[in-house]
Amino acid sequence: MFETIFNNNAVPVTDVSMDIKSTLICIIASLLLGLVVSLVYILITTHKDRSPNFILSLVILPALVSVVILLVGSNVARAFSIAGVFTLIRYRSLPGDSKDISLVFLSMAIGLTTGLGYITFAAIITIIFCLVILLIKKTNFGFTRQVEKRLKVVIPEDMNYQTAFDDIFDKYLKRSEIQRVKTTNLGTLYEITYHIIMKDNVSEKEFLDELRCRNGNLTIQLGMMEQQVQQL
Repeated sequence: MFETIFNNNAVPVTDVSMDIKSTLICIIASLLLGLVVSLVYILITTHKDRSPNFILSLVILPALVSVVILLVGSNVARAFSIAGVFTLIRYRSLPGDSKDISLVFLSMAIGLTTGLGYITFAAIITIIFCLVILLIKKTNFGFTRQVEKRLKVVIPEDMNYQTAFDDIFDKYLKRSEIQRVKTTNLGTLYEITYHIIMKDNVSEKEFLDELRCRNGNLTIQLGMMEQQVQQL
């Protein structure tokens, strides 16, 4: 169904010569498809999380892999030598999240396909996978939004902060975790900082009112986490 641009009499690389026209077609196609992948990365990431260096890598990586495939050809010795070089590069690279790693593998697959001369097939897999990525991002497939909030509560020193609000938290929260405890007002008060996730369809006002009744109407602060504020 899909045919390589290299004919049977002109393999990608031989020990003597290279088909310059076909090679240029492979490299240019790889760069264009890499540009498409980088545009998808820009669309699915926030400005804060976006890396210009990673965008550049997504553009040139398919072309680099394509060149490697062209140079290796059917030479087994070259294949093992280049595999060793890629291993060294792998261990000097910084780890990324699963999304970034998936895009890197997509870029490498594009380069491998174009390096073998299957330009049409490379374009098709690029379009299919990019559309799937955009669709998943658009529909938030498999993603349940849980807004983490920061709760700061001041209590008297004679109150046990570890269990003081357990019944209230069970009523209004999905999850709560103590992040920090410090003393204030010359040690007469405790300030406890929680990371919390509230249950659906509960009233924040009622939640705060019950906390106020429990802590003697001392200071209470409820706000979003810093990273979520930056993403808005």
